[in-house]
This record gives sequence, structure tokens and C-alpha cells, in this order.
Amino acid sequence: MAELKRTVERLSEISRKEFADPYTALRDWPERLDPDQWFTSPEFISLCGTEEYERLAQTEKKRLSFLEAVNFYSLNIHGEKSLIEGLARRLYRKDDEDLAPYLHHFLDEENKHMIYFAAFCERYAGKIYPDKKLAFPRDYADGEEDFLFFAKVLVFEEIVDVYNVRMSQDAKLDAVARQINAMHHRDEARHLVFGRQVVKELFQRHASKWPREVLDGVRSYLCDYIVATWREYYNADVYRDMAFDDPRGLQLKAFSHPVQKRQRQTVSAGCLRFLVDSGILPEEPTL
Repeated sequence: MAELKRTVERLSEISRKEFADPYTALRDWPERLDPDQWFTSPEFISLCGTEEYERLAQTEKKRLSFLEAVNFYSLNIHGEKSLIEGLARRLYRKDDEDLAPYLHHFLDEENKHMIYFAAFCERYAGKIYPDKKLAFPRDYADGEEDFLFFAKVLVFEEIVDVYNVRMSQDAKLDAVARQINAMHHRDEARHLVFGRQVVKELFQRHASKWPREVLDGVRSYLCDYIVATWREYYNADVYRDMAFDDPRGLQLKAFSHPVQKRQRQTVSAGCLRFLVDSGILPEEPTL
């Protein structure tokens, strides 16, 4: 816990130094986007490798890259809404008072992220794709709910950050898309340091006290969550907006395509390695 407290102090200091106004950080929103630009790196497009993608004209591929960016930003908006709710509930609890200084920065930064993700979606697409996740209340063992909350946050942000880093550096992408990805990564790099440490700390604190069936259930749930998180990147609404035949069928086809399976394993590699090396998962799940 002492190491986590030092991390909280260090990250809080960096957040204070890098404090930014989301309304001025991205000043030059163009009135219209250039349709001849990419907005998602081609290798991150969810249909990459499929016959349907290869049959598209270059202009159609770029249009798809725009809609995939809208979906990616929408996923971040919904993910950060849930994250903010969960973080706020955990402020100043007796067992986690040492986390509060950084949780304030975490909350502030996630709120800012939603502002510019939503600005892009509403300015240029006129919509945010709806959240498809369902949550069902249930009982938890001691420490289980907190561990799963922070573990799910970490998984979501680890995947997103790989996209952010790669797309912030992709010269093919529209300048606004590159800047949004760069701005998000700047804060997420700190969130990931905090996330890995708090997830490891919570697992070490609680897992040894859980009965075998609880531990197995936690591991199964986390693996299912990783797969479910990836499924959201294959959005039938995007394919519908592209006027593809059978958007639902295409969603299933794209998710099961070998090119996409390899891409998911590659993007998830760092996160999965951490979960296995920390003893949280006994082995890497197949994605």
C-alpha cells in the first residue's frame, strides 16, 4: 500500500502540472472534415481483411474509417461515463482514503475526454452511437466488486491506449483525429500506471481470502469482459450506416475473421501479459 500511496502522490503532481482546458486544448475545429482523409488507421478498421472491405472503393474505405472513429469515440464516452460513476462512489471511503487525491484528477481528466470525444461525434456525425452494454445487479464477495471495477477499467483503457498511440502517430490520419488520440493518450498513460498498480494491489489483498469458486468466477468474468469489450468494436450500426447488406451477419463474420483475431491478440498482448504475470489470470484467453 505504501508503494501505491507514493504512486498516487507522483501521478497527482504530474496531473497538476499538465492540467488542460478541454475547450481550448483543441482550438481549431474545422467547419467540415475533408472526406478524402482517413480518420481511423486502416489496420484498426473492424472489417480490415474481409472480402467486404476489399471490395470497397478508396472513398468508401475512408468513409468507413470516419464511422469507425465515431464508434471508437462513442465507446470511450460510454466507458468514461461508467468510470466516472464508479470513481465517484469510491472517493473518501475509509479503506481507500489514500487514493482520493488522484481519483479527483482521474475524474477530472475522464470528464474532459468526454467533452472532445462528444464534440467530434456531434459536430461531424450528428450523433453518438448508443451504448449496448447491460448490467445486472448481483452479490459480491469481500473485495470482489472493487477488484472487478478497476480490472475492467484497466482492460478497457489498455486496449484504447494502443489505438491512441498508433493513431496519434499515423500521418495518414486527419489532423483532428491525430490530435484527439494524442490528447487522450497523454492522460491515459498516467491512468494505466495507476490502474495496473491498484488492480495488482486489490488482487493481492483479497484473492487469497476468496473461496475457489469465487476466484474461478472472477477469472471467468474477466475473460468474458475482455471478449465483450472487443465485440463493441464491431458495430452493426456502423455497417448499417455504410449500407452493407445484413449488418448483423457482417458483425459476426468480421469478429471471427482470422485477420481480426490476430489483430485483437496483438493489441491486447500487453494487457494480457500483465494479467497473467500478476497471477490474476492463469493463462491468456483466446480472443
